[in-house]
Amino acid sequence: MMDKSCPIPETFRAMIGNILVLTLLFFVSFISRYIFSPLMPVIKGELALSHGQAGSVFLFGSMGTLAASVCSGFVSSRLTHRGTLILSTFLVGVTLLTLTFHSSLWMIRTAMLVLGMAAGLSLPSNVATITALVNRQDWGKALAVQQLAPPLSLVLGPLLAVALLAMLSWQMVLACLGVFAWVVSLAFMRFGKFGGFPGDAPSLSLAKEILSKKSFWVMIVLFSFAMGGQVGIYAMLPLYLVTEHGMAGESANTLLGLSQISGLFMTFFAGWMTDRIGEKRAIFSVLLVSGFATILLGTLSGAWLVFVVFLQPALIVCYFPAGFAALSRIVQPNMRSLASAWAPPMAFLIGGGLFPTALGYIGQSYTIGLGISIAGCMIVLGSALVFLLTLLEKLEEGC
Repeated sequence: MMDKSCPIPETFRAMIGNILVLTLLFFVSFISRYIFSPLMPVIKGELALSHGQAGSVFLFGSMGTLAASVCSGFVSSRLTHRGTLILSTFLVGVTLLTLTFHSSLWMIRTAMLVLGMAAGLSLPSNVATITALVNRQDWGKALAVQQLAPPLSLVLGPLLAVALLAMLSWQMVLACLGVFAWVVSLAFMRFGKFGGFPGDAPSLSLAKEILSKKSFWVMIVLFSFAMGGQVGIYAMLPLYLVTEHGMAGESANTLLGLSQISGLFMTFFAGWMTDRIGEKRAIFSVLLVSGFATILLGTLSGAWLVFVVFLQPALIVCYFPAGFAALSRIVQPNMRSLASAWAPPMAFLIGGGLFPTALGYIGQSYTIGLGISIAGCMIVLGSALVFLLTLLEKLEEGC
């Protein structure tokens, strides 16, 4: 038995309000980093960046996420998960506002590093809180709601860029998001009364047990493919559409934002599918079909390209409810927050950092489209790794 006070899990319906608040916090963490994608054509032109330099910005964000996630257990064990979420969201606001005073490639990279660190503190506490508040049989639905945050960010980011860049500089767009993050942080500090239980600080014995599990490393690879297929490609898609298909920046961002709307609905389908057929089958099916769609994204043009721009994100977003549910079943509850703190950020370094960086440098030497098709082939082949997972059937009590 654990020596900390854990909440009593309740039904999805009873906890829907708290789940929506956690989804909002996740949204703030996510959009703060991926607003840079629709802004990148403007930033690239203003600062005279190469494709490779533009892609490297996202690598710094993923490095920050990994660095903070490794240490997040120390923070949440002292501040509780609630305190960690407040700190993370407040840090997002400070960082975005800082860019209004000084902007250069290295300043943007530094800001992305810090924003990544804020995300690295936030996500483990977010997942640990949801899985502690909600009954096991409702995890798929609860995590599906939480996973609305990334597609919602990917929808609103480009549309905000189109609307606000007509009136404001890209620095002021970031400032608006920074103020919003502060408001959310202060509101949660005042009204958010849940999540007040501590995380588990990393220990040598826990680390050894988690790192020795084959399933932990398999989950890192699977998350890498999913994140690469979602945010890794999203990060470079505006440049791909503008430089290789001749779209205007406003048209590319509008198309990008509209194409992500399906993710708002598909996550619910994914949560239902996960609860019905199980995590492993859901993960395999999603990665296989979305991998083929990614290959087409890098090879087609004209009306067919527009169709696949809408299809591919609708498929890949379905991975995450199943992925996080599976991640919560490879270890016992006392190690869940650590597994959530380490696996997604390690994967994000690859999928959200190295993927867009590689696409940028492949685009300099060949085409970004070629890089996207190579990524699709990797996702298709990697889908079979899910059958190496071992998911626990009997979970101990605790959080």
